[in-house]
Amino acid sequence: MCGIIGYIGHKQAEPIILEGLRRLEYRGYDSAGLAIINQNQFQIIKKKGKIDDGLASELKNRKVIGTLGIGHTRWATHGPPSDTNAHPHLDQTGSIAIVHNGVIENYEKLKQKLIKLNHSFTSQTDTEVLAHLIGEHYKQIVTSNSNSNMHPLFQAVINALKEVIGTYGIAVISRDHPDVIIAARRGSPLIIGLGDNENFLASDTNAIIAHTKQAIYLNDYDVAIITKNDFKISNLGTDTAKIQISKIEYSPEEAEKGEFPHFMLKEIFEQPQTIANAIRGRIDHEEVTARFGGLNMSASELRAIDRIVMIACGTSWHAALTGEYLIEEFAHIPVEVEYASEFRYRNAPLEKNTLVIAITQSGETADTLAGLREAKRRGHKVLSICNVVGSTIAREADGGIYLHAGPEIGVASTKAFTSQVTVLTLFSMLMGRMRMMSSRQALEMIKALELLPEHIKTVLSQNNRIREIALKYANAKDFLFLGRQYNFPVALEGALKLKEISYIHAEGYPAAEMKHGPIALIDEKTPSVIIIPKGVLYDKTISNLQEIRARNGPVIAIATENDKRIGEFTNDIIFIPETAEQLSPILTVIPLQLLAYHIAVILGRDVDKPRNLAKSVTVE
Repeated sequence: MCGIIGYIGHKQAEPIILEGLRRLEYRGYDSAGLAIINQNQFQIIKKKGKIDDGLASELKNRKVIGTLGIGHTRWATHGPPSDTNAHPHLDQTGSIAIVHNGVIENYEKLKQKLIKLNHSFTSQTDTEVLAHLIGEHYKQIVTSNSNSNMHPLFQAVINALKEVIGTYGIAVISRDHPDVIIAARRGSPLIIGLGDNENFLASDTNAIIAHTKQAIYLNDYDVAIITKNDFKISNLGTDTAKIQISKIEYSPEEAEKGEFPHFMLKEIFEQPQTIANAIRGRIDHEEVTARFGGLNMSASELRAIDRIVMIACGTSWHAALTGEYLIEEFAHIPVEVEYASEFRYRNAPLEKNTLVIAITQSGETADTLAGLREAKRRGHKVLSICNVVGSTIAREADGGIYLHAGPEIGVASTKAFTSQVTVLTLFSMLMGRMRMMSSRQALEMIKALELLPEHIKTVLSQNNRIREIALKYANAKDFLFLGRQYNFPVALEGALKLKEISYIHAEGYPAAEMKHGPIALIDEKTPSVIIIPKGVLYDKTISNLQEIRARNGPVIAIATENDKRIGEFTNDIIFIPETAEQLSPILTVIPLQLLAYHIAVILGRDVDKPRNLAKSVTVE
């Protein structure tokens, strides 16, 4: 949450920072601002609202000159969205500016300490307190005439952070030192981008992909001093830092909308390719199994696993729930799916041979990262399934699987979900073939997996039909989403997508649970979306459907093509190609993504930037 961008070099900073903020806006869009140094003076502009409505509009009327600057787009934590609460924030003297992502948990205590030192505050943010704290330490260093070889601003940041409890990704500049940016992270991602006679700082590679392919991912407690030609990184804990230069894998074009009106729609339509990417190179046809290069576990270690715990949040949690069904069926290993936000604080018993799998699109989700660290602290192997190469969770896990889905910028996750389910299917096959899954069953799954990209294209070809259905139901106030077995998690995901971007109340349930309470909601104004592909529970689900129809509830069905029976009980049908029952979630979820998208567009919602949400939840 929140986006940070910094630039130091030979070019004008303002257009680079503004472009970077636009690319980061999915991380927060309550307000935005920048600070640029010119002739040892700050030029600070910050405005409430989305970038194009606020900051960019203001910049059209202001000439901002300078080759060093920082910028920020905000997702509000402390203090409501306003011009005053927008970043950057200044210290007491007005000579130091800071942008910050994270939460300073002890900011009230620090604030009271600073008030006693005659500091006064203009905002409601914890960030302004941190700015003042850095300024106070800087003043002490300068007035003490210290003979330290350390840069005074760098030293001030380190001294201040030693007093801080909480999380932070910060960029700090001073008009007294117009040739450096100081950066530091704990719990909030920061990346240094390396250029030619210029360097960059960002909370996400999307902000700098147009300018560089070389990135250094800062670790927790790293503090960096960045000039246009160099950088130095220290670690608060050890005074030395592990530095690895990584290559950004995707192109700037992949982070653009192209011909699509929204990133979400683009990402929905990218799924034939992203599923192919998730499968590519991971099928061993000779051994009729799956293979992964980055698990960092031997075959004997994998065979020794007798329990799996998956930790995740939001859409990734729904993918994990699908994975539970898959692994238990193919490998007969008991699986538990935990909300990472609960797992990190529960004293959950984990037996010796328990494997923990952390699932996340961004690789930076705060709760999932904390859960990973807790599991490792207790001596358990942790694998990650994530999309972002070089992310914190990918680096800290013992091994892992990348999705290779490319950047996902729409706040409502789509292609990451289907890629996660695909990878979990492959992993369940790997574990199953080590135990009791027959080569015949595995071969059938491989054939079905390889057909998925074409099947997804068939589903996407019904986009106009799905939009017509969306027009019919866009004014409903409530929706129910119902599915069974593998498609119960899809019901949860379909309801989440609709809530996230249309703001319509929606609930997902196992179809058979409807009669244990939710059926009370059924009336002629409450549509039910029932996910009912061919499978062993088809007839049971038809019975649940009939219970809805008996109470005059409208029904939208997601069904397998050539299902002649389903039309008797439904108002509207969206068909998917026939596939293995275990893979049906990858196809059934796509009509639900499109349905949510079209309803949101019809209602005039900002699909890519839904209210109160941000893409990567890096604060607790």
